[in-house]
Amino acid sequence: MLKVAEIELIYRSKVKASDRVKVCCSSDAYNVFKQYWNKDNLELLEEFKILLLNRANKCLGIYDMSRGGVAGTVVDPKLLFTSALRAAASGIIMCHNHPSGSLTASRQDIQLTKKMKAAGLLLDINLLDHIIITSEGYYSLADNFDF
Repeated sequence: MLKVAEIELIYRSKVKASDRVKVCCSSDAYNVFKQYWNKDNLELLEEFKILLLNRANKCLGIYDMSRGGVAGTVVDPKLLFTSALRAAASGIIMCHNHPSGSLTASRQDIQLTKKMKAAGLLLDINLLDHIIITSEGYYSLADNFDF
């Protein structure tokens, strides 16, 4: 008999549907991320998180995707979309911090955004924004860049 692993996809929400926060703009998303970000790490190391949204743009949850060094962190598309699929998300907002304090998107940030936008289209998961945060504010690629 062949042995094959069984895969189980689970999403557990501790928040009632009526209590979920609605995200209407980049400042709404920034405020959600800011609340769940460890402020002690903001200027120390780069972290990457995604906000998972339903069709009404209500928050299903936040996934802490990766933690790196001072100059970068790894974003694995398979893990990013696995978390979105587990939650049956219709939309995602990506977010990472710049420990340097720069509120400018790098070439790598723009490339990653385009890559994840294209991948999401194949899965019917819309990448709504990519936000960069620092201790002094945020930068929204959706507000400032046509992707």
